[in-house]
Amino acid sequence: MTSPETVDWVGRTAEEVIAEADRRAPGRPIVCASGISPSGPVHLGNLREIMVPHLVADEIRRRGRECVHLLSFDDYDRLRRVPAGLPTEFAEHVGRPLSAVPDPSGAYPSWAERFKAPLRAALDALGVEVREVSQTQMYTSGAYADRIVTALDARARIDAILARYRTREQAPDPDAPLTTDPIADPAGRLYYPYKPYCERCGRDTTQVTSYDGPAAEVDYACAACEHRGRVHLREGNSGKLVWKVDWPMRWAHEGVTFEPAGADHSSPGSSFTVGSEVVRDVFHAPPPVYLAYSFVGIRGMAKMSSSAGGVPTPGDGLRILEPAVLRWLYTRRLPSQAFTIDFGAEVGRLYDEWDRLHTRVLEGEAEPWERMALERSTTTRRGKVPEPRRRVSFRVLASLLDVTAGDVGQVRRILGTLDSASEGVTVEDVEPRLSLARTWVEEQLPAQERTQVRVEPDAELIAGLSDVERAALRMLADRLDADWTMEGLTHLVYGVPKQTLGLADDAPPTPELKRAQREFFRLLYRLLVGAERGPRLPTLVLALGPDRVRHLIGDPRP
Repeated sequence: MTSPETVDWVGRTAEEVIAEADRRAPGRPIVCASGISPSGPVHLGNLREIMVPHLVADEIRRRGRECVHLLSFDDYDRLRRVPAGLPTEFAEHVGRPLSAVPDPSGAYPSWAERFKAPLRAALDALGVEVREVSQTQMYTSGAYADRIVTALDARARIDAILARYRTREQAPDPDAPLTTDPIADPAGRLYYPYKPYCERCGRDTTQVTSYDGPAAEVDYACAACEHRGRVHLREGNSGKLVWKVDWPMRWAHEGVTFEPAGADHSSPGSSFTVGSEVVRDVFHAPPPVYLAYSFVGIRGMAKMSSSAGGVPTPGDGLRILEPAVLRWLYTRRLPSQAFTIDFGAEVGRLYDEWDRLHTRVLEGEAEPWERMALERSTTTRRGKVPEPRRRVSFRVLASLLDVTAGDVGQVRRILGTLDSASEGVTVEDVEPRLSLARTWVEEQLPAQERTQVRVEPDAELIAGLSDVERAALRMLADRLDADWTMEGLTHLVYGVPKQTLGLADDAPPTPELKRAQREFFRLLYRLLVGAERGPRLPTLVLALGPDRVRHLIGDPRP
């Protein structure tokens, strides 16, 4: 039976979307869509909203079909609350469109642009091509005017659809945005799926009082400033449809063929369920092909460099992960599978897995779906995603930077001696991985786990060495120069305990041998870094150099 991990979900979805597009409108460009609210930092969980349609759209383009990926910025949504860290005076902007709320720092034209800008930069680094759509521009330009009129004319039908899914006994959600579909007024006033922004105070604390269909005009009253006004829907509209009507309206307006959303949007009575009925019954268009995606968790992000609110953004992720590696995280799993990005110790294991995938593909040992995942992670229709010219283990680079305190000169010296295949490798060859490893060491490696190499030998420890320990250290010192590569030093530090037990170099592991190796490694760590453990010994020895290693172990040769 095929497991979820072996399914090429991107190719399968692209085929479904192409078939549906050909059924609906043969020959027209295929439209994939995403929606992001720039109300705060766009985090790595939100990125799945963009990566799923990006991968599908890119695959459609690879197959020679014209496809556009629309990224709607919901910058016409209201500011729901005072953002963390801002003074209470900022509350005057609550209820206003995100695009009309100022950026407190003054660095950006608005609160919305404050969060759009870093996302744009991250998407460019990831090779994600989108066509941006500002909902502020769309609503205020009158682009949606005809469809707003259609929704208001069909308000009774929309209210009936919503009523089938309302749970009147459900406690109100205090955090729900005011743009959530309201229940019909208990006093008997009509339901209107539209919220004007008050022309006086700019807030959406309004109630529609009447609607003139032929004139396309809405009268409203504002609860905040008590202003009574009129919106001419075809002459500079200043309001928006409520969410469960707004989303299906956009499907119809943009001709969306494919759009994913979080799993919460596809439960009974959710936005997609209701929207599918609204788009068919009111806007006379089919709903898009739909994929529900699951949660993306984050662990181990010790410091935030560019985000606020404690959530790592794509930009934060790209300070540690190569763009292709970050793409791979969203490519290799079915959208329905939740996964966690761990920026702690697991980063090294993630890079190891990524490098092994490259090796398996080159050697013809990878599964077809793995080869496709690698290809989609490293290339897009517009070209290659930036990668190092030479792949050197992230763990090794991090250890070198840790042990050498980030000394690029020492790292440069060591790189060409890592193994038999590393001759001629330069610092430039391993970028951007080297810089990413530096960021990880500086920001993610806990202070207590940093390597502090001893300056002078531990005279007391050396004086108390047993004869067996002295012999082992003598053997190490004698053979340090025999093969000064990562491979050679690995063979050496694992081989010395074998020799002390009288075993051959190719002796299989036994409990006794493993115990002897652990004791020897512990002794070396104590002598070199004054701790019970540290970075991998071959990397540590390689970084220190033979003379310093001999000095710190007491140079026990006679």
